[in-house]
Amino acid sequence: MKTRRIHTLHRPAVGARHSSPLIFVHGGYATANCWDAYFLPWFSSRGFDCHALDLSGHGASEGREHLHTFGIDDYAEDLAQVTRKFDVPAILIGHSMGTVVVERFLERQQAQAAVLMAPVPPTGILGATMKMALSEPTFFDQQARAIRGKYSPETLQMMRDVYYSPETTNENLIRFAPFFQSESRRAILDLTLLAMHFGWRRQALPVLVIGGEADAVFPPAGLGFTAVRWQAEVAVVPRAGHTLMLDAHWEAAAERIAAWIERQS
Repeated sequence: MKTRRIHTLHRPAVGARHSSPLIFVHGGYATANCWDAYFLPWFSSRGFDCHALDLSGHGASEGREHLHTFGIDDYAEDLAQVTRKFDVPAILIGHSMGTVVVERFLERQQAQAAVLMAPVPPTGILGATMKMALSEPTFFDQQARAIRGKYSPETLQMMRDVYYSPETTNENLIRFAPFFQSESRRAILDLTLLAMHFGWRRQALPVLVIGGEADAVFPPAGLGFTAVRWQAEVAVVPRAGHTLMLDAHWEAAAERIAAWIERQS
């Protein structure tokens, strides 16, 4: 597998340093910058050495011209490439598609612990996609507009209804726009056919599965299916939507994650 240049954001620990670095893995249609609005400065200020990678074809990483050729295995190799820079096992924090990347990485590599935020269920995204097509028939058109930076009042309302809590403001939704981009068609196919992936195995490590109470993409009722796979602890952030690291209730999610990590040490 060809090694690509993978860009990472680094926010060094301030004050007391925890032994394990945190590596943040963004979800579909996103870039590493989605972590830097709130999470990276917050965790850095609490003594965590923080790193967020742009997956291949995303953000400032290599491969933009070949985006649609990259699948989940390629993204897992991106994560492996980043982890090899550290002398100690890292704590991996993935969001949405990033949780599948973390899980795929863990089939072959070791980590200190993992946090799966708004995880893709083991059955994949087909059910969520069909539900969205039926309940929000204009969603896919509005999402395409948002990726191009064209935000009408209808687009803003749709993005908030699907990905955020009602308390997330239009001003913030527009501010977050540069954090997102197109996603690989191959990666989307991998997520659609996820139930047909047979290489999965569970290694023993602490895992937190955390979701938002108002997540319209992967509702919290489904968190238990991922938790069972990992014998994981489950947490639900009140009133929060799918995009936990940018939602109006992001700090409650960060506090819950930090408290869980502290308990593992």
